[in-house]
Amino acid sequence: EVQLVESGGGSVQAGGSLRLSCAASGNTDSSHCTGWFRQAPGKEREAIASIYTGRAGAYYYDAAKGRFTISQDSANKMVYLHIDRVTPEDSAMFYCAADLPPSDWYRCITGAVDFSSWGQGTQVTVSS
Repeated sequence: EVQLVESGGGSVQAGGSLRLSCAASGNTDSSHCTGWFRQAPGKEREAIASIYTGRAGAYYYDAAKGRFTISQDSANKMVYLHIDRVTPEDSAMFYCAADLPPSDWYRCITGAVDFSSWGQGTQVTVSS
């Protein structure tokens, strides 16, 4: 079993930037895909980006729109999401998720992963 804990959310003014963190613990010895998602009140969950443990490359879904950057510190089992030039429309609960048991790197960087383990989320609120 894997546990994912998101952090780094909070209140930020429009135009600023934010870095969210996802810490994995538990049965995470195998390489796997980690994704970031967000869900605003009354809206469906959106996939933002995904990255594979220790491998180059990442996949950005349509919701990313060029302002999001996913990165990792695989040695410390951390995955990050950097958000630039935040807008009030970015206000949402942000989640990270992992595909465990893992799929492969190619599926991860082509957005073809079914994520099975989820964190509790971190709230981002952007004020204008």
